[in-house]
Amino acid sequence: MIKGWTAVYLREMIILKRRLAKLIPAWSVSPLLYLIAFGYAIGRHVNVGDHSYMEFLLPGLAAMASMTQAFAIAQEINIARFYWHIFDEFQAAPISNLAYVMGEVLAGMTRAVLAGGVILLLGALFGVVLSYNPLFWLAFLLNSFLFASLAVGLAMHVKSHADQALLNNFIITPMAFLGGTFFPLSRLPIWGQRILELLPLTHAAKAIRAAAFAEPASPTDYLLLAIIGCVCFLFAIVSVNQAKS
Repeated sequence: MIKGWTAVYLREMIILKRRLAKLIPAWSVSPLLYLIAFGYAIGRHVNVGDHSYMEFLLPGLAAMASMTQAFAIAQEINIARFYWHIFDEFQAAPISNLAYVMGEVLAGMTRAVLAGGVILLLGALFGVVLSYNPLFWLAFLLNSFLFASLAVGLAMHVKSHADQALLNNFIITPMAFLGGTFFPLSRLPIWGQRILELLPLTHAAKAIRAAAFAEPASPTDYLLLAIIGCVCFLFAIVSVNQAKS
């Protein structure tokens, strides 16, 4: 007998499979523009420490993709809620809140991994090949887990597509540009560094970049991602429970 979370996950994967031919080019556009404009044109002769700016940029783009594409599962959930009433069917089905959240979170993480693979392939086409070791993927997956969980929780509180757009504008977009993706935080004043260290993407970018450069990683970054991810996962379960009641 198929488990509840598996049913939720497989449903999302069937939808993803049907859209994959369109999603892959969409996932490629923004990273390609960033690599050309920032990495190649502007940063071609710029070094960040012992690495070229292109090498610095690629792990940041991977961290950003793990956030944006994992969080994008919220949009899929709300389309299903508002137009197909799939969530109402899940309410009637013998599927626990935990199973529903697990299925949607894993679906968001899968989207993030696929989008991250596209970015790494684009980086290879630009001649940037770094160390994609287990620590690299651990940080990537922890960040994906965090933002997929946050997306599921917030999706339960969204009442319209306009609300979803506000979440992207006020949460995802600022974090994408201020979380250490495009510039080293050491270039900022101390007070600015302290503020941006409150963002989970900052720790994800640091961990992913350190692993990609085969440098010693800070256990604190991984620990914070895991703790915040678990908190967001619990938030998602509570939010689904409130939405069902």
